[in-house]
Amino acid sequence: MRRVLSSVIVALALAALVVYLFVQAPPPLPETTASKGRTIPIEKALAIVAAENDVARALYTREIVGAGKAAGMKFDERWRDPSVQAGPLPALFLREAAKSLQKGSVGVGLFLGSEFPISPANRFTGRQEEASQKIGKTQKPEFFYAEDTQLYTAMFPDYASTPDCVECHNHHPQSPKKDWTLDNMMGATTWTYPAKEVSYEELLKIVAAVHQSFRDAYDAYLAKVQSFERKPEIGEHWPREGYFLPSTEVFLAEFARRSSPQTLDRLLATSR
Repeated sequence: MRRVLSSVIVALALAALVVYLFVQAPPPLPETTASKGRTIPIEKALAIVAAENDVARALYTREIVGAGKAAGMKFDERWRDPSVQAGPLPALFLREAAKSLQKGSVGVGLFLGSEFPISPANRFTGRQEEASQKIGKTQKPEFFYAEDTQLYTAMFPDYASTPDCVECHNHHPQSPKKDWTLDNMMGATTWTYPAKEVSYEELLKIVAAVHQSFRDAYDAYLAKVQSFERKPEIGEHWPREGYFLPSTEVFLAEFARRSSPQTLDRLLATSR
């Protein structure tokens, strides 16, 4: 009976955690018996944020870039250039999120790399290259401690999920590989953290920082849109409905709708 009650307390505490993470400017969470003193392996923590990243990228790739192109919007690797009236490609959206995390203080890092990158700066080397090759064979994540960086590292396969990804890489003049096909593993997302385990409070901070990084990345896109000669209407509507873009709050609300159930499931799994 005591074990069942403990599980219920954990479930309620973690449900509160998910609500906390998906509400704008929430109040501090009270310390609970379920979370006090408990730790989870960093592998599980990074798997949670990696899954959230998959949801955010899929949402941006399909509902913003894919539908946006069909509506007449442009997306370009040179999107930061003042003369280019375009938004960031999916990989560059992730790069914006990674920059946001780098500026933060929680210690979590994010990098999208490949054995065949368009930019040489994104090429895997050393232990990460070995892990990437293994992932290519097993199609499963790799977890390890990197001696050179002294960081616990989690790498997850990254696939060509849309025809646009394939077309872009196959036709880019600097691409070292020209025969990508849909669903090929193009590289891996790499997450890092300086500790082997985290408390639930630390996990909360990590997930909250990742959510903030998505906000910052999308805000950067909407800020660039303000310089366009032809500006999409920003508000409640999406590109699939016409020449529209969702506001940051609408974009994040849809992200939360898609990701919060799986996040709760993963959090509950860590308590067993």
